[in-house]
Amino acid sequence: MNAVPFDTLKLARDLETAGLAPSVAAGASAALAEALTGADLATKHDLTALEARLTGMLELLRRDMIIKLGGMMLVAVGVILTAMRLMPHP
Repeated sequence: MNAVPFDTLKLARDLETAGLAPSVAAGASAALAEALTGADLATKHDLTALEARLTGMLELLRRDMIIKLGGMMLVAVGVILTAMRLMPHP
């Protein structure tokens, strides 16, 4: 991963100039530097791979839903036809 060029001393001085206490400014700049350099960020390749996985999973879900819906319709038609056959005719 590429490191983000970040000047913590300049940020700390800018924060002190803005009115923050020196210890708070130093802590905030150190925390931001750690977040920018130590974070495990997603790359475009990671997002593309995730999109491909999700697309595949959605296609499987779609197929399964179609199969289940078809089965439910088949059972419903069978129940209706059976009920019509067993009903007494006037």
